[in-house]
Amino acid sequence: MPNTKLQPTAREVFARNLRRARRLKDLTQEGLALDAGMPRAYLSRVERATINISIDNADALARALGVPLHDLVDPGKFVGLD
Repeated sequence: MPNTKLQPTAREVFARNLRRARRLKDLTQEGLALDAGMPRAYLSRVERATINISIDNADALARALGVPLHDLVDPGKFVGLD
């Protein structure tokens, strides 16, 4: 029987990894948004995968978290850390 489970989109992977990385660092959305220089409401939408994020904003979030940007788009990173 074929695998009918759809693979998450890059936006969904980024959103999931961003949220998990933020929680591992014990940061609130407000704290991360402040560190990255963006509004908390924008960060919330990014974490819910309801909007696309620019590469510049993705880089700002990765830097604020202290993780390589590629970790945030790697489907195998931060798995099972909810």
